[in-house]
Amino acid sequence: MRILGIDPGLQKTGWGIIEIHGNRLSFLGCGLIKTQPALPLYARLATLDEGLTDVVRRWMPDIAALEETFMNNNAASALKLGQARGVCMVAPARLGLEVHEYAANLVKKSLVGTGHATKDQIGLMVRTLLPKVGKVGPDEADALAIAICHAHHSQTAKRIAG
Repeated sequence: MRILGIDPGLQKTGWGIIEIHGNRLSFLGCGLIKTQPALPLYARLATLDEGLTDVVRRWMPDIAALEETFMNNNAASALKLGQARGVCMVAPARLGLEVHEYAANLVKKSLVGTGHATKDQIGLMVRTLLPKVGKVGPDEADALAIAICHAHHSQTAKRIAG
């Protein structure tokens, strides 16, 4: 199974692709979709849509997973992030993928063992579990962590069902 992990953001959306064979994970690719802050919101959202559409068409994942939004103190920022998240859900869904959501604390706990792990701890575990990943930024590491979290949870669900 090929999994697309997405760390949604209006400025930068991280994405990561992994493959799972049994209980073995393989790194395939990752990157960032960046928007121009000077552009109007609709243009920035269109950039995210185009970028994720390109990622899905290029890598042909079987499923997508993204991080749920956490509560933000700034209502305007939370609304913009929510709109970016909507695009991040719709782009892969429009191309036929199921899209799963995971709370940030669950992603952290799945990788590091604690729901309050730091960005550095997430990055270290991603590099440990996917040695071919090399040096990646925090948004790409988070996207790969989300994909890994989905891989773990989907495997557990299969074992329970089967």
